[in-house]
Amino acid sequence: MSRVDTRFASGPGWCAAWWYEPDAVSVVESRGPVVVMAHGLGSVMQMRLDSYAERFVAQGYRVLVFDYRHFGASDGEPRGLLDIGRQLDDWAAALHHVRSLPGVDVDRIVLWGTSFSGGHVIEVAVRDGRIAAIISQVPFTDGLSSLRALGPVSSLKVAALGVRDVLRAGRGALPVRVDLVGNRGDAALMTAPDARPGFEALIPPDAGPPDRVAARIGLRIALYYPGRAAAALECPALFCVAMNDSVAPARSTLWHVRKARLGRIERYRTGHFDVYVQPWFDRVVADQVRFLSDTVPVTRPGPDA
Repeated sequence: MSRVDTRFASGPGWCAAWWYEPDAVSVVESRGPVVVMAHGLGSVMQMRLDSYAERFVAQGYRVLVFDYRHFGASDGEPRGLLDIGRQLDDWAAALHHVRSLPGVDVDRIVLWGTSFSGGHVIEVAVRDGRIAAIISQVPFTDGLSSLRALGPVSSLKVAALGVRDVLRAGRGALPVRVDLVGNRGDAALMTAPDARPGFEALIPPDAGPPDRVAARIGLRIALYYPGRAAAALECPALFCVAMNDSVAPARSTLWHVRKARLGRIERYRTGHFDVYVQPWFDRVVADQVRFLSDTVPVTRPGPDA
């Protein structure tokens, strides 16, 4: 397989991306399916997304992995601005980009998201209306449920920082920032006992993401319910749910994703961050590869199939 660094326009700026092509010998069709991928809350593509992409490419899929604006190698100031609307726009821009590439079958585009982006892909697929399938891993689906998991003390502290950040933004000042991970009761967006070690385990030594983001997102998370869009999905969907999820509680996730008419749910008795690493990674990615093969195979079935 090959991987090249690339970028695509989004809004007034651009997103950095990796473009993967399978080995020429393994490409059966000149125009094949593509998997479009992005990471979760405050994370960047170096945080284990290459491991997933390489598994998909080994099966013959083309893959685009990108960073949102304001994160990683992408454009955008201030850094660490986590804006739901802009991230959804980045997904739309990524789709426009891949549909313009040679070798891409525009009728066989799959969205892959995890955690916060696991919710985004549900919303994006419904908005776009042309997606072949989605894979939603440990998805954020319900803002109120995640707020409850954060706890009342941390929630109040995050909200206070968020108000200060909004006021500063109105004056054109630099953002007030909030930690992504912390201990219970801290002013942080994830405070479960497994959050800090789980998040930090994903960071490679040579590529650390920002550990703080603009605090205004703390006022928006509780109002974001991408899981509600699951009932309107018209494409096959795989939901990989961690039953001991401390960030995106499984009970609320299952309530939403069960409404997807063409949905498939895989349950794993583990935590939110465990699915990215061994031993759970192999099991989860194998289920995702199987889903891809079943729903959006690399080779189109013949007319008699």
